[in-house]
Amino acid sequence: MPMFDIHISPDEPVYVISVVSRLVDLPVWTLRHLDKAGVVRPKRIVKKNRFYSLKDIKRLEHVHYLMEEKRVNIHGIKIILREEEE
Repeated sequence: MPMFDIHISPDEPVYVISVVSRLVDLPVWTLRHLDKAGVVRPKRIVKKNRFYSLKDIKRLEHVHYLMEEKRVNIHGIKIILREEEE
């Protein structure tokens, strides 16, 4: 069986919400809430399906850390992320 070298850009939205939920250990409903709050904006395909990029997943790992370890609420997370981006 041949080996394939697949290179996916960190910006390419290829991960569905159920996979991301398992990868970052956050329930699907939390991911939907974070999307609605504007913390992470996955790409929408056919209006309904959310697709996340590797950059989105890294951001969600950081969000999960802030939520679980530091006990920061979503409003606080948005402020922290905004300051980190500046």
